Amino acid sequence: MRLLLLEDDLDLAAQVSAGLHRAGFAADHVATIAEADLAVTVTDYDCLVLDRMVADGDALTLVRQLRERGDEVAVVVLTARDTVEDRVDGFHVGADDYLVKPFAFAELEVRVRAVTRRRGRTRAPILRAGDVALDVPRHEVTRGGVLLSLTAKEFAVLEMLLAADGEVRTRTDLFEGCWDERTDPTSNVVDAVVAQLRRRLGPPDPIETLRGVGYRIRS
Repeated sequence: MRLLLLEDDLDLAAQVSAGLHRAGFAADHVATIAEADLAVTVTDYDCLVLDRMVADGDALTLVRQLRERGDEVAVVVLTARDTVEDRVDGFHVGADDYLVKPFAFAELEVRVRAVTRRRGRTRAPILRAGDVALDVPRHEVTRGGVLLSLTAKEFAVLEMLLAADGEVRTRTDLFEGCWDERTDPTSNVVDAVVAQLRRRLGPPDPIETLRGVGYRIRS
């Protein structure tokens, strides 16, 4: 899942970004509303995590513009403003959730997953293909009933492949869905993670390679 974080406190942004990466999200960071508006025009994000008051204004203006353009991306607003009126303003313009600072990262993660699920941008709670099962809420993968230990990136790639339900996912699809802008798009990270994932899953190999196209999961 790919997220956009708008936060002009660079220390907090670094902490939140690190937490999102540990949770398996790909997260891009911007510090202004103008940068956020540009980012959403070039990248299809699953969720926006927006600090409400930043240097160039109130992020609710961006939410309003997105909704007026018909963009239904999930939005979680972060703010130090905790009055009922502030929260109501956020919901009125189209935000999906409102989290008051300071907050526990675990709560942010849960809220992001909840709003993307409501917006229809996340997968079914449990994805299956053959004897491979991926439990999204528990962040667990089993094969033949045996619990496997996967890295966050391996989990994210497997989730995208299983959610495709037998359809092919190109390397570009996987890269854009599982990595953020800090990763070199010319690198072989996708192939490397797929190779690691194959080793974790063990034989028989459930991942099919379509040369020059991408990958899919055999059912």
